[in-house]
Amino acid sequence: MNRIIDCLLIGHNDMQFDRYEEYIAKMGMDSGAYRDLNLNILWSGGKPFHLAGMFNHLSGQNLGMGEAFSATISYLGSFLDRNDLSFDYIQSFQEEKERLAEILSNDSVLAVAITTTYYMFVLPILEIVNFVRQLNPNVKIIVGGPYIAGICRTQPDHVKENLFANVVAADVYVNSSQGEATLAQLIRSFKENRAIADVPNLYYNHDGKLHMTKVVREANNISENPVNWRLFSGATGHSVNMRTAISCPFSCAFCGFPQHAGDYQTSETAVIAGELAALQAMGGVRCVNIIDDTFNVPLSRFKEILRMMIDNRYDFDWICNLRCQFLDEETAQLMKQAGCVGVFLGIESGSRKILLNMNKKATVEQYRKGIDLLRKAGISTFGSFIIGFPGETRETSEETIAFIRDSGIDYYRVHLWYCDPITPIWNQREKFGISGEGFSWSHHTMNCHEAGDIIDSIFKTIREPVWIPQYNFDFDSLWHLVYRGMDMDNIKIFISTFNEGVAERLENPSIREVRTGLLDRMARSLPAGAEGGLGAHKQDFGVDFDF
Repeated sequence: MNRIIDCLLIGHNDMQFDRYEEYIAKMGMDSGAYRDLNLNILWSGGKPFHLAGMFNHLSGQNLGMGEAFSATISYLGSFLDRNDLSFDYIQSFQEEKERLAEILSNDSVLAVAITTTYYMFVLPILEIVNFVRQLNPNVKIIVGGPYIAGICRTQPDHVKENLFANVVAADVYVNSSQGEATLAQLIRSFKENRAIADVPNLYYNHDGKLHMTKVVREANNISENPVNWRLFSGATGHSVNMRTAISCPFSCAFCGFPQHAGDYQTSETAVIAGELAALQAMGGVRCVNIIDDTFNVPLSRFKEILRMMIDNRYDFDWICNLRCQFLDEETAQLMKQAGCVGVFLGIESGSRKILLNMNKKATVEQYRKGIDLLRKAGISTFGSFIIGFPGETRETSEETIAFIRDSGIDYYRVHLWYCDPITPIWNQREKFGISGEGFSWSHHTMNCHEAGDIIDSIFKTIREPVWIPQYNFDFDSLWHLVYRGMDMDNIKIFISTFNEGVAERLENPSIREVRTGLLDRMARSLPAGAEGGLGAHKQDFGVDFDF
């Protein structure tokens, strides 16, 4: 059969949760990785459920990471199309396995490109590679994105060789903070039967060995490469992820995003207006998630975009990541008029000392003022925090706890610090006495186990604001539930009840199964007409981006 798809893009793999839980548990039940995951698990009928999984079981629906249309797929697909290369895509690997199998079995695909935007472990990638290989051993498998770029940047050659050649065993790996130009050049080489040794930014397997090509920095202009939303008309659903900038203008000591994403650049307001107009014309989109690391910097550009949005009167809501220390009253009111319904705030700490260590360029007082302005404007707020960063003590963590309790944020989550060698703090490991990495670390003033104990205590004792579980759920998921018929009051009941069940298990680990009363309360918070009905649920459970 003549191939008609040059590149098949495969989006997120939301693995079967019981399998993922088992994989993380093998790292040790007291490991930082498992303790972080453990705050996202309710057990019922001997099976682990994350929040979205519990919603799906009780409602008969299918809420997941694929709810918002992928910015990686929309951007890469548009880039390939602009370079006269054909593409198709699988938004969610688990949900679209049958369609993927059909495409692969037809032998109509030249290459498969696997994105790795949300992965911290290799297992989801392995599952996709093995699935593709079984159905079509001849198709070229390419893996790229933040996970691969991080491995290339931080791991020694023998680790890369074993992982790329023996464990994952894909054909090609793209090593670039952007990678779309490399992907297009690679696909063209495949089409024209040319050797790929001259394509830059690659690791590839050949004759049983791993080879590396020269590194050439990509500098793709975001304004010259907007998403062509017409390519995805009718397929986006009610929510889309969209970006208006690449990378981040800041250099927080805990964050490796700028190192992954490259130089900071922003899209022109006219280009943003064109993408939003295309989404408006398509119809059906109810929420746009602006995924820029910081949407409101520089402030003058942000206000220009807000006034453009107000003038154009879009009929969808939008949410974004915001630095509230740069907020003034005028901007908060403009955001509300422009359709903003919620913001993600990377606050990280309520301690002046830790904010300085993190190089956050913010004060606690600025945070409080910004949150107050957002609350007065009627915009929902989610605060993200980190416990355990170098310099953290019991005293500094108490400052963060006090901030969470009294700052006025609506939702929050606390993360265990992840010690990543790519982040700026790694260069100060001697100063702070840092040893270990990932979720397993210690430094002069704390270790991962002490930090985990503090986080567990926060989770169990703070009920307001509402903790939002992380795995397969995030701040934008609140609106995914709204568009499925839930109001915010019932969403809070559902999430808080889920958290109550998790807290009870943390308090008494010998009680593994969630109480029937909590299941009933969660089920009653669901919108009218949810499939199955409460009685059926009781019976089911028993009585107890960038490439």
